[in-house]
Amino acid sequence: MRPPDSTQHGILLMIATMLIFATMDGLSRYLATSHSVLMVVMIRYWAFAGFVTLLALRSPGGLRAATRSARPVAQIARGLILVAEICVMVLGFVQLGLIEAHAVFTSYPLLVAALSGPILGEAVGWRRWTAIVVGFVGVLVILQPGYAVVSVWALVPLLAALMFAVYSLLTRYVSRFDSAGISFFWTGMVGAVAITPFGLANWTWMNPTEWAWMAVLCVLAVGGHWLLIQAYARAEASAIQPFAYLQLVFASGIGMLVFGETLRPNVAVGAAIVVLAGVFTLWRQRVRDAALRRA
Repeated sequence: MRPPDSTQHGILLMIATMLIFATMDGLSRYLATSHSVLMVVMIRYWAFAGFVTLLALRSPGGLRAATRSARPVAQIARGLILVAEICVMVLGFVQLGLIEAHAVFTSYPLLVAALSGPILGEAVGWRRWTAIVVGFVGVLVILQPGYAVVSVWALVPLLAALMFAVYSLLTRYVSRFDSAGISFFWTGMVGAVAITPFGLANWTWMNPTEWAWMAVLCVLAVGGHWLLIQAYARAEASAIQPFAYLQLVFASGIGMLVFGETLRPNVAVGAAIVVLAGVFTLWRQRVRDAALRRA
């Protein structure tokens, strides 16, 4: 049983995690402007792989237990999709900026809801389908098709959102068979192994300042994932997941203050529509889960 104030602690940890992740996005954009996206993501994943290895060594059963997945093919697919999604999203940061890339990416919970039927066989009621449609109206408001020629780069964060939605659904699937620790280990190791050949092939040397920021990025990556684990350990996912949208707020602030980006009215309005629709789908999922527990 969680203590009565654990949900509040989980929410605070989730907010801190989103601030760290937004800072990581800003650092990734800065470094990937001068160096290959693949190289930057590779170094991030080296730190991630080291972190999950240390966690596995400290867990019951050690590395042997962490590698024993009941669904290794699905775990490999998860790891490959996530590392590809991160590369695509960082490319979106470079080409579009933090604000617009995140505004489109916030549609991923809607994609999770839409794909949960065909992938996991879950029932999606008319209320959630309505929210999905409304949310994608918000995406259209952001992209403004018909007002101007939509840049192909504007579709990059939408592709990242689709990839992350599939990753999320695969995560939900493997959670039926593997522990969270096993899934976390496979995510880090598969991604690190997959990205390393491509990152090394695009290696360029950073100057001392860039290496310092790269080190900060790696430390933040480890710290952010640790805080996220602690948040989910203290509160139910349905209670803290809506606060993940704060990453959009924090990233937008960094985009404006650090990179001189502007928040266009259509992006603000569209993002608000997407976020509200996403929060509604999360609330409906929480209601559905509660009903299943009572049944």
